[in-house]
Amino acid sequence: MRLFKLGNLVRCSLIGRLNRFTVRVVVDGVVSSAHLTNTGRLSEYLVSGREGLCIPIGGLKLSYRLVAVEDVGGYAILDTLTQGRIFEYLLNEGLIPWLSGCTLLKRNFRLSSEVIDYVLNCVDGVRLAELKSAVLRVDNNYASYPDCPTTRGRRQIKTLAEHSSTYRPYVIFMASLPNVKGFKPYCPGDPEILDVMRYAHEKGVVFKAINSYLDEEGWVTLGNADLPVRLEC
Repeated sequence: MRLFKLGNLVRCSLIGRLNRFTVRVVVDGVVSSAHLTNTGRLSEYLVSGREGLCIPIGGLKLSYRLVAVEDVGGYAILDTLTQGRIFEYLLNEGLIPWLSGCTLLKRNFRLSSEVIDYVLNCVDGVRLAELKSAVLRVDNNYASYPDCPTTRGRRQIKTLAEHSSTYRPYVIFMASLPNVKGFKPYCPGDPEILDVMRYAHEKGVVFKAINSYLDEEGWVTLGNADLPVRLEC
């Protein structure tokens, strides 16, 4: 299902990663720097010569923002800003069945020492939602997270678990790559993540996954708004 088309996309060719937040790309034969919002390793995507899609941002040091990288059957959306935009669009349009009756109340909510992405106003009360980017493909087309140790991610999930009786929180994995059949955690990336997720699940944290990607024409495409989640490695 096509949702909306991203504007101002330009094709780019990846050279490689400079640091955590910067990649080098070639656009129309000119080498430029592009902002990378995703802090995962992304080693399977940030490969020299791989085709990507960038958005011009007109900065003095960073001319573009890397949005997506070519994949089989479309483009994987690496950009966490775009992933958040997709989630909000689906929520506002009522296209997430398990969030029926929920509206966005607040972004970037401080909970203890952590910042959680969303506060939602639902028919059964206020709930919290934290998005996680799941763009690692594993084990016969499962989307997975994380691809490297994530102290912050584990800490956020534990904090949500500690407040689950008050906020009945969600952790939502944005499986933003084409042709995946489910989500499961990637234990080689972080050997502690499965135990943390299972602990949170027992405390009442709800784990969900949404599959979307970019098609060849730059349309954000919804694959599955309720992608199966397996709490196993």
